[in-house]
Amino acid sequence: MKQYLKIDEWKVIEDQFHPAYNEITESIFSLGNGRMGQRGSFEETYSGKTLQGNYVAGVYYPDKTRVGWWKNGYPEYFAKVLNAANWNGLSIQIGGVEVDLHTSEIHTFYRELNMKEGYILRTCEITLSNGKRLAIESIRLNSMADDESGVISYSITPLNFTEDIQIKAFIDGDIKNKDSNYDEKFWDEVKVGSNFVWSKTKKTGFEVITAQQIEIKSGGQKVDAKSTSTTREKYSELAYTLSAKQGEKLTIIKYAVNISSENHPTASFEKIATDYLARISAKGFDQMLQEQAAAWATKWAINDIIISGDASAQQGIRFNIFQMNQTYTGEDDRLNIGPKGFTGEKYGGSTYWDTEAYCIPFYLGTAPAKVSKNLLIYRWKQLDRAIENAGKLGFNKGAALYPMVTMNGEECHNEWEITFEEIHRNGAIAYAIMDYVNYTDDRKHLVEYGWEVLVGIARFWAQRVNWSKDKQKYVMLGVTGPNEYENNVNNNWYTNYIATWCLKYTLEVYAEIQKNYPAEAAAKITSTAFAKEEIAQFQHIIENMYFPRDEKQGIYLQQDGFLDKVIAPVDTIAAERPINQKWSWDRILRSCYIKQADVLQGIYFFEDDFSLEELERNYNFYEPITVHESSLSPCVHSILAAKLGKEDKSYEFYTRAARLDLDDYNNDTEDGCHITSMAGTWMSIIKGFGGMRLKDHTLHFNPFLPKQWNEFSFKINFRANQLNIAVKKSGVEITNLAGPELTVFVHGEARLLESID
Repeated sequence: MKQYLKIDEWKVIEDQFHPAYNEITESIFSLGNGRMGQRGSFEETYSGKTLQGNYVAGVYYPDKTRVGWWKNGYPEYFAKVLNAANWNGLSIQIGGVEVDLHTSEIHTFYRELNMKEGYILRTCEITLSNGKRLAIESIRLNSMADDESGVISYSITPLNFTEDIQIKAFIDGDIKNKDSNYDEKFWDEVKVGSNFVWSKTKKTGFEVITAQQIEIKSGGQKVDAKSTSTTREKYSELAYTLSAKQGEKLTIIKYAVNISSENHPTASFEKIATDYLARISAKGFDQMLQEQAAAWATKWAINDIIISGDASAQQGIRFNIFQMNQTYTGEDDRLNIGPKGFTGEKYGGSTYWDTEAYCIPFYLGTAPAKVSKNLLIYRWKQLDRAIENAGKLGFNKGAALYPMVTMNGEECHNEWEITFEEIHRNGAIAYAIMDYVNYTDDRKHLVEYGWEVLVGIARFWAQRVNWSKDKQKYVMLGVTGPNEYENNVNNNWYTNYIATWCLKYTLEVYAEIQKNYPAEAAAKITSTAFAKEEIAQFQHIIENMYFPRDEKQGIYLQQDGFLDKVIAPVDTIAAERPINQKWSWDRILRSCYIKQADVLQGIYFFEDDFSLEELERNYNFYEPITVHESSLSPCVHSILAAKLGKEDKSYEFYTRAARLDLDDYNNDTEDGCHITSMAGTWMSIIKGFGGMRLKDHTLHFNPFLPKQWNEFSFKINFRANQLNIAVKKSGVEITNLAGPELTVFVHGEARLLESID
């Protein structure tokens, strides 16, 4: 762990510069607004360790797959969110010397991520190699109110000199992704102007115009400064020579926009960019900052979780909620949530099953229903591609295999054990439909969108299993479960279980939509060519699926042969962790060690199917051999530990989840933050400490108060109601903030919440 950042309930603070950790800090200080985002790198030149990153939502490149041995069915490419034009760049020279913290003497340094109001602030005092001493103050935000724009206020105060300063405000589109498979650049120039760079992605043809407008202030007053424009390929700059007086602040305000062809016609690009810049610059920096604070205040009014007595835990959960809200706003059903969001390039910024398993519960509880619905519609729109994906692997008759990694519905993951075998992802898509419909009671979604997706998934499972003469059961061979430290196994319990559930749920939905929406259902059933013979087929699989189990210990086996391994707790290899960085892959595959919840993922999803005793036996067996080297692991274990009354263990897992990036637990935050797992941190409190469940259309709470806290509270949107739940040492208080009267259960007892209307 790296605990160099200061604890503050509303801020993340670095109060002295740590150049060795700078890429970690850049990830943590990332900004976004759902449409665009960037890593928290410096505006001015920095020649030390840094990863510049600017990203535009929905814009990607199909980077040609690079593998040693091509296998039939491999995706042709790995889709990647592109590092887009760097709009926040400034080059500053004083007396012929570049302002660069890497080559300067740093006297003071401070930077903060203000999560309450949505900006990053940095101040420092430095001395250049020529002896010039100056103070720097910068504030930067990606506007929530105007979500295709950002703004920087960058101030310099000379401390021991008076002379001219040369400033170049630039847009640099000549950039590339650090993770490019063939070290190529993905952007072509369309046009460059005095204040813009217009680029187009190779192959995919996305176009983005990035434009800037500069305002200069001296001593707080606007200055009519002359600029010189310089352009070259994919680069545009505005250069100024400004008179700087000792002790007087000189401020450069840089307004910038990213206009994408995903949202605007390219024929009007220049006018749109010009008008957008005129509009935000007319507001001015101060108003944009105020609007940013107001937008975040609206979000925090429902999203905030308040913890009393533990500032570290408070900072952790707010950081997680902040990043979730920066990454996805739910306004556009073409967008989804990449595992790194706008904080880095790893995983390509693509969509994984993380969205359905972890993120949708967060948005169900904290946002209007349309936000979660749009995530489901995203998958519905890609159903044809899911059917194509299955077809490439030999499936037919409308069977659908949703991709492990995607931008447009097409599979683009290029590791065979994941692409071909980690098929449990299909189950998460179906589970999210059930989760959404049950929580919102939007039953019509099933006939409008859900049925087609479910029947495609069910057909895949029906074709993927085979009948074992030996077992006289259906089996599932050659799969990878959620525990990716096992590949090509037979009968992964979780995969078999969720496949069986999918078949059951599809038949339930088949009956429901015919009963409630007969006309629409008839049309959908016809369009999917669903035959009654399939009902019998699905039912036979449901009744005859094989589930590996050890009767002696009373546990479900992760897969066939799991007990052939040497079973030893992770405590015995403490010095060798993380094993994914210290062990060979061969050794990992042969070991008993589990990357993330696997059997326990299934019990978490379908907890009502299992007794508390079954949960405890399986938890006690699997948790001690789980290394939690996936960011998705701690939250599931935290929730299950809470249910079992293992309060200290639940809290331990919560802390790890909440501070995973802030403390760099997995030694990989420099690649970007673990965005999708942050929703799991929220679930650790709401479903873990809060004990919230939905049963028969009714909310149940079985909360406990961690001994490290004095109290905690959170708000929940549930259908027409908004509730505030406060867990205190004196008891539990639930307040109906909006909506009709509502009955909830607290520790098993019914409580009526009166209407406030």
